[in-house]
Amino acid sequence: MTNVDLSTESMAAGGSPSLGGYLAVPEGEGPFPGVVVIHEAFGLDDQTRRHADRLALAGYLALALDLYSDVGARRCLVGTMRAMAARTGRPFTDIATARTWLANSDLSNGRTGVIGFCMGGGFALLAARDGFQAASVNYGRLPKEQEDLVEALRGACPIVANYGGADRSLKGAAARLDSALDQLGIEHSVKEFPGAGHSFLNDEEMGPALLRPLMRVMGVGPDPESAPEAWRRIEDYFARYLKD
Repeated sequence: MTNVDLSTESMAAGGSPSLGGYLAVPEGEGPFPGVVVIHEAFGLDDQTRRHADRLALAGYLALALDLYSDVGARRCLVGTMRAMAARTGRPFTDIATARTWLANSDLSNGRTGVIGFCMGGGFALLAARDGFQAASVNYGRLPKEQEDLVEALRGACPIVANYGGADRSLKGAAARLDSALDQLGIEHSVKEFPGAGHSFLNDEEMGPALLRPLMRVMGVGPDPESAPEAWRRIEDYFARYLKD
């Protein structure tokens, strides 16, 4: 496990002048399928690194990308969210840079997936038609209008998605996503876990300590009952589309 610097590649592609990430490497000689891991709104933290480590244990060359590399989370968050709403901008260039870097790695089998959580789930959804072979969307926000959602997904790769039925911020999102993918005929598996809230795949509470009591009230945080099945769904789907 190591930190990597993609700044040269990013600048050449027109992305962020500074771009880094955390690379989790499976045991063995490879080649391995690659997965770009996109963090929640709080940035590339220990939780995101543990997600990458988990994927490495399952046999994936996992690159957890830091979308806030350039100037830090406080200054980057607003701009990053605006780019998601516009469906264009540096974050998408940075994600494409990470995909290309993984695919060209000597350890790679050339196939890449993308996985995201919360904010990262929204980016994974929108990047699903940008050269990836599979995408995992976990409680990711969708475009507001169904027509926009359908258009954003046109030409997307196979998608596996996990949402929480107790997530107050994303009511009906799973059904909307499932309907859009059905309409487009895109291979997918979308599931809503009734008792789970937002960020239920995390293994510990996250975010500023002062906000955690409020987040608990809002149903945000780990769900040890739902998370194992959700992770199995992700690993089974990625194995189908990414492994030789």
